[in-house]
Amino acid sequence: MGFLESLFGPSVPTISAEELSAKLKVGKHPLVLDVRQPAEYSQMHISGSRLIPLNELHRRMGELPANREIVCICASGSRSKSAAKMLLKAGYKVHDVTGGMHAWRRAGLPVQKG
Repeated sequence: MGFLESLFGPSVPTISAEELSAKLKVGKHPLVLDVRQPAEYSQMHISGSRLIPLNELHRRMGELPANREIVCICASGSRSKSAAKMLLKAGYKVHDVTGGMHAWRRAGLPVQKG
């Protein structure tokens, strides 16, 4: 374990919005975990994503599948990075979407409302 990893924990693998979009179109796609608040989620989210707000994740982690890749997303990437670190430490295979929903929208990718 390196010095920075001992201070901040393991580094979280990242994925771009475009890479996530491609993964969602083929094979066994990852679970997209949206860690924003319900009001943010209802404004727009990725179709098929699951909402567990970051402040609830620790106690609801058991609801997540242990044998499936999880991709965390939030508005900009800050909360999702924290969520991904938490899941990584718990042994999940996880990625964080760089730039979050802002990057998803900038890429012109589809969103669902409600």
